[in-house]
Amino acid sequence: MPIDLSTIRAIDVHVHAEVSCHDPEDPVMGQFFDAASAYFKAPRERPKMPEIVELYREAQIAFCLFTVDCESHIGAKRVSNFEIAEFAAKHDDICIPFASIDPHKGKMGAREARDLVENCGVKGFKFHHIMQGCNPGDQMAYPIYEIINHYKLPAIFHTGHSGMGTGMRGGGGVRLKYGQPMLVDDVAVDFPDMKIILAHPSWPWVDESLSMALHKTNVYIDLSGWSPKYFAPQIIQYANTQLRKKMLFGSDFPLIHPDKWLDAARGVGFREEILPGIMKDNAARLLGLV
Repeated sequence: MPIDLSTIRAIDVHVHAEVSCHDPEDPVMGQFFDAASAYFKAPRERPKMPEIVELYREAQIAFCLFTVDCESHIGAKRVSNFEIAEFAAKHDDICIPFASIDPHKGKMGAREARDLVENCGVKGFKFHHIMQGCNPGDQMAYPIYEIINHYKLPAIFHTGHSGMGTGMRGGGGVRLKYGQPMLVDDVAVDFPDMKIILAHPSWPWVDESLSMALHKTNVYIDLSGWSPKYFAPQIIQYANTQLRKKMLFGSDFPLIHPDKWLDAARGVGFREEILPGIMKDNAARLLGLV
């Protein structure tokens, strides 16, 4: 059943599946969940996928669902991309499956990416190079990017500060430098058919993301991971003007509840006629739903 845009009020492009329906929580990942929950002042318990879809269906919000594969750098077992794709196929009236593949997996990662797209209905990809321990422009990731570019799919790249590792000794081994948005600029040039979504307001490099989205036709920004009441003024300025078709609603659930984000967005200065694009219409075009 395809998504009926007339029955939903928003599309959340940034929702995490952090625990499997079948396997226990990975203990290494659990340490990062503890720290992130403390940083965001969010509940520690991570909902499983059936709970997520129930919440979003009740809220009438479609959503992109993904895990983060950081097996090489962090040593935490990922939630299976195939499990997410299989679950999303059963709830395709509201759930859009994205996949995450550690860039260190190179050509084997590219094989998995192709399989997920061709046989499992995956509609996009998620990278978190801070947690994956590498530069977004590292050539080892290019075989995976080539698959995404070939199918002209979107890919979400974490940018800016990360709640993952915040407060942990040595930041949990996480290096924030890999979240600098300009590191993705080479990828945007080399893979012009990949629709790149720079995740989060990108603090402390906010202006880099705005510049890239203004300069590159294939670069967009999702506004997840922060309550809109904390956005830098230039985000509101550009969302209301030159980047009005490039800004996307994302929550970063389960760390931020989608309704909490949407409620805050109505009071920070977005022009009334701009909000429908941010909430739904821009993502619907990017995801090929219209």
